Amino acid sequence: MSETQTSERITVYSDYVCPFCYLGRESLRQYQATREESLEIDWQPFDLRSQQRDADGEIDHSVDNGKDEEYYEQAKQGVRRLQERYGVEMELDLSREIDSLSAQVASYYLKGHTDYETWLAFDEAVFEALWQDGRDIGDEDLLVELAEDAGVDGGEVRAALDDDALRAEVHDQFAQARRQGVTGVPTFAYDGHAARGAVPPEQLERLVEGA
Repeated sequence: MSETQTSERITVYSDYVCPFCYLGRESLRQYQATREESLEIDWQPFDLRSQQRDADGEIDHSVDNGKDEEYYEQAKQGVRRLQERYGVEMELDLSREIDSLSAQVASYYLKGHTDYETWLAFDEAVFEALWQDGRDIGDEDLLVELAEDAGVDGGEVRAALDDDALRAEVHDQFAQARRQGVTGVPTFAYDGHAARGAVPPEQLERLVEGA
């Protein structure tokens, strides 16, 4: 990682369909709660399923992603352990069928066109819709609903989701993350250092404060 952070922002690479990203954000929230100064999130999109996408951008579930049932069972066990550790209840352990690309496009648009609090409200709502309510965050109507709840005009979000240039820009962000050395999510980056995985709050404290 070569990116340098200010003392008030931490970069977080994540994909909404990653349960460890959701749990990692809870760990970050717990760490943020211990700080006197606010620590904003500089979210960067990451597409876990990029190698399974066909020419139309849709996920082809028949493509071998190198993960067998034993892998998924171990992942579920890891999720459950972290749920207990961080005190989080979740409707789902894993989300293998839902596509997050549209959610990431909408979030990327809002990050660049609204204030931080509006983006954060939408971002958290997307995570909660999937992991707390088991809803399909690939559904455009749901994304519009969540954006409107955050105070954004729904038509603006629909236009963003139909914007091929914006979608291409998000794909460029995925590629840039990989060029910067991000190979998995969540990845937390601060001042040239990084921590990967849903690491505990005390590890995030060490990352940011060097404690």
